[in-house]
Amino acid sequence: MERLETAPAPNSAAIFAPSGDTAVRKLTAAQKKAIIAATAGTIVEYTDWVIYAIFASILANNFFPAGNSFAALLSVFAIFAVGFIMRPVGGAVLGAFADRHGRKKGLTLSILLMSGASFVIGVCPTYDRIGLAAPIILVLARLTQGFSAGGEFGSASTFLIESAPTDRRAFAGSWQWFAINAGTLISFLLAFSFTVIDSDGGLSSWGWRAAFIIAGLLGLITLWIRLSVGETEVFKKQAATEGVKRHPMIDVFRKHPRDALRVIGIAMAGNLLNYVWMVNYPSHAHLVTGLPMNQTLLAGIVSVTVSLILIPFVGMLADRIGRRPVLMAFAFSSALYAWPSLALLSPTTGFAELVAIQTVAMVLMTGFAGAGAVTMAEQFPTEVRVTGIALPYALSVTLFGGTAPYLITAMGGWGYGHLVWIYLAVISMIGGIVYTLMPETKGKPLP
Repeated sequence: MERLETAPAPNSAAIFAPSGDTAVRKLTAAQKKAIIAATAGTIVEYTDWVIYAIFASILANNFFPAGNSFAALLSVFAIFAVGFIMRPVGGAVLGAFADRHGRKKGLTLSILLMSGASFVIGVCPTYDRIGLAAPIILVLARLTQGFSAGGEFGSASTFLIESAPTDRRAFAGSWQWFAINAGTLISFLLAFSFTVIDSDGGLSSWGWRAAFIIAGLLGLITLWIRLSVGETEVFKKQAATEGVKRHPMIDVFRKHPRDALRVIGIAMAGNLLNYVWMVNYPSHAHLVTGLPMNQTLLAGIVSVTVSLILIPFVGMLADRIGRRPVLMAFAFSSALYAWPSLALLSPTTGFAELVAIQTVAMVLMTGFAGAGAVTMAEQFPTEVRVTGIALPYALSVTLFGGTAPYLITAMGGWGYGHLVWIYLAVISMIGGIVYTLMPETKGKPLP
C-alpha cells in the first residue's frame, strides 16, 4: 500500500501525489474533481442535517399542535435525537456497502437519501392541514437523514484519506470537517438570509420551507459531481488482489473491537462539543441572552468562518507533529473552556461578546477537526475501513451529539441549565485520556 501511495497511477483519484520526499505534484483536473466531490457532498449533507436544528422552534410551531411551546420544542428536539438512532444503522449498512462496492457508490447513495429527505420536509403540509400525519412524515424524513448521515462520514473520510500520500493524510482528512463546518455555515447563512429578507411571520410561513428545498436541490448538483469521479486506487487494488469482505461489520466486531471502541473515544468529545458550540449555540444564545435570532446566527457565521480558515492549517500541523498532541490540546483546552462557554452568556451579553465567546470555542474545535478524521481512518485496514469508521463514529454521534440539544433544553427548563458545563468538561477530559493513551499513527502506512 505504501508503494501505491508514493507512486500513484496516472489516473489515480488521489488528492495529493508527492513526486519525492517533500515535493507535491500539481493536482490534475481529475484529482481536483475528487476533492470537490468528497468535500462538496459532505457540505450539502450537513447543510441538510443541521438546518433542522436551526429551525427547531419554527418546526415546533408547524408540526405540532398549538399550546405548550416548550413541550413542542422538546418534541422537535426529540425527533432530532431520534434521527441519530438511525445513524449507527446507516453506518453499519452504508459502511458495509462502501467496503463491498466502493467508496464512490457509498457517497452517491448517501447524498441521494439525505437530499431527498430534506426536500420532503420542505414540502410537507403542517399539522393544521394534515394533523398527526405531519409529525409522522417529519419523523420518517429524519430517520432517512440519520441513516444517510451515518454512512456519509465514513465513506467521505475514507475517500479523502485513501487518496492522500502518507505525509499529507491529516491535511486531506481535515477537509472532511471543513465540509461539516461549511455545511453548518450554509445553514446559518440560509437562516440569517430569511430573517433579514422577511419578517418573523414570513420566516414561519414560507422561509423555512425555502431553506429545506434549496438544501435538497443542492444535493442534485453534488450527486452529479460524485457520479463523475473515479474510485480510489487503494480500494481498487484491494478488490483486485484480495477481493472484498462479504460481511465487513462482522469483521469489525470480530477482529477490530478495540479499534472500534477507540474510535468512539476519539469522537465523543468532538461530537458533543460540535453540537453544543456550533449547531445549537445560536438557538441557545438567543434564548439566554435575548439577542435577536439574526444576531446570534451572525455570531455563528463569524465564528464558523474563522474555523474554516484554520482547519486545513491544523491538519498540516497534525501531519508535522502528530495526531496525539493536536487532539490532546483540543480536549484539555475544551475541558477548561466548558464553563466559560456557557456561563458567560447572560441577558447582558452583547453581540460582540457573543462573537468572541463562540469564536474561542470554534478555534478550540479546530484541533479535533484537523486531526480527528485521519486518526479514525488509520485504525483500520482497507477492507473494513469505511465500516470501522462509520459504525462506531455514528454510535458516538448518537450518544454524545444527538442528545446534546435535548439535554440542554431540558436541563434549562428544569432549572439545572447552569450545570451543563460539567458534562462537557467530563467528556472532554475522558477524550483527552483516550488521546493520551492511544498509539501515534503519524507517518505509518495505512494498515
